[in-house]
Amino acid sequence: KAMVHRPPILVLDEPTAGVDVQLRKNLWNNVRALNRQGVTIILTTHLMYEAQEMCNKIAIINKGNLIALDTTNNLLDSIKTKKIIFKVKEINTINLENLNGIKFSYNSNGEIIASYERKKHKIDEIISKVKNAGMEIIDISTDEGDLEDVFIHLTKS
Repeated sequence: KAMVHRPPILVLDEPTAGVDVQLRKNLWNNVRALNRQGVTIILTTHLMYEAQEMCNKIAIINKGNLIALDTTNNLLDSIKTKKIIFKVKEINTINLENLNGIKFSYNSNGEIIASYERKKHKIDEIISKVKNAGMEIIDISTDEGDLEDVFIHLTKS
């Protein structure tokens, strides 16, 4: 009913709450099509991954106060740390000298997690530290951070 008169602005308040996967996919396809036709979409959601995927501009509100208003890309670029997860054949101790702020930790899955400032270090430097510790790398994955990380950082009290 809201779309019959072709409004220039469409406000969607938590549109995917309680919606199954296929219906959500169809909804987002329709929303994208409307946006391409020039309709401005205002979306409220608690699902940061939806906002990150769907929106080119984000407002973050905490306790009724606007604490951030920027493009999605600029908010994501504000994430200073990055993680690399190494699956290794066998964990060895990493030399803690000359790490220059790179932090290594281990999890129960036999993985090594390297946390570092993304603008300060390059991935090959971190891979070298793992290899120099005599570990055989089986797999590597990265965690760039996401809008949820930005939200948590901005709203922590």
